[in-house]
Amino acid sequence: MHLVDGIISTPVLVAGALASAGGIAIGLRRMEEEQVPQTAILAAVFFVGSLIHLRTGLTSTHLVLNGLLGILLGWAAFPAIAIGLFLQCLFFAHGGFTTLGVNTFNMAAPAVLCWYLFGRGNECGTNAVRRGFASGFLAVLLAALLVALSLLGTDPAFALIAQVTILHQLPVMVIEGAITASALSFLARVRPRLLRVAIASESS
Repeated sequence: MHLVDGIISTPVLVAGALASAGGIAIGLRRMEEEQVPQTAILAAVFFVGSLIHLRTGLTSTHLVLNGLLGILLGWAAFPAIAIGLFLQCLFFAHGGFTTLGVNTFNMAAPAVLCWYLFGRGNECGTNAVRRGFASGFLAVLLAALLVALSLLGTDPAFALIAQVTILHQLPVMVIEGAITASALSFLARVRPRLLRVAIASESS
């Protein structure tokens, strides 16, 4: 779902850059010192996720994992995703440098929303599977919708591509829901402290 250079209009690029800059600033301000290693590791997980390709019909897509970052990091997902996208663009030409702000917002805003919707139960690890699946599924769905809106905001002629973008991600939504549910359930059993770090940062 990376938007590449030369496609998105200047107003959309500027709006995305400003929104992402605000999200990154909030994420850095709220990030506790003990959350830095967790954020770095999850940024690496997000980066590597782009290398795991999934067949969807005649083509393929890759994992996003923004739901996992959101439910574990809260607002810190913004800087983590921004770093991951920058490295993906630098090393693998995924997306573009001019679209980095838009791509960051499209991936990170749904992640933060999923934190507010599903991350509040992290402290006690309740309903980890259900919350994890919902976060993984919804984060990809919302990211696909934001990509579609970015295209439509540039030119209504992109309507068909926008629709295909959403449909193309449907299998990924289910897979990411399952991955996030499994990861959250595992962490709730063996490393519940990691789930409490994001809660501490959000309450500061």
